[in-house]
Amino acid sequence: MGKMRLRKGDEVIVISGKDKGKTGKIIKVLPAKERVIVEGVAVAKRHTKPNQANPQGGIVDKEMPIHVSNVMAYDAKNKKGSRIGYRFDEDGKKVRVLVSTGQEF
Repeated sequence: MGKMRLRKGDEVIVISGKDKGKTGKIIKVLPAKERVIVEGVAVAKRHTKPNQANPQGGIVDKEMPIHVSNVMAYDAKNKKGSRIGYRFDEDGKKVRVLVSTGQEF
């Protein structure tokens, strides 16, 4: 199992599948399954029973997990995806950087 370099709140772009080209923030990371849930991506219709939170029940749109290999860190400045690398800053602290530009992510 590889190490996941993406975290909750990261801006990512989908690089394969039916939502290819879409961007969004990571809502949740599932490291054990190597999957992420991205806002507005892989949306499925869920038939839900009435419960405390949703007394009406009915059909609800819900984001489903997608494999981490199908997303890439999104570089907003260059409007494209980039791999993530690591570097140590002046204080000796490990920081994530975009491989394509070298800027902090």
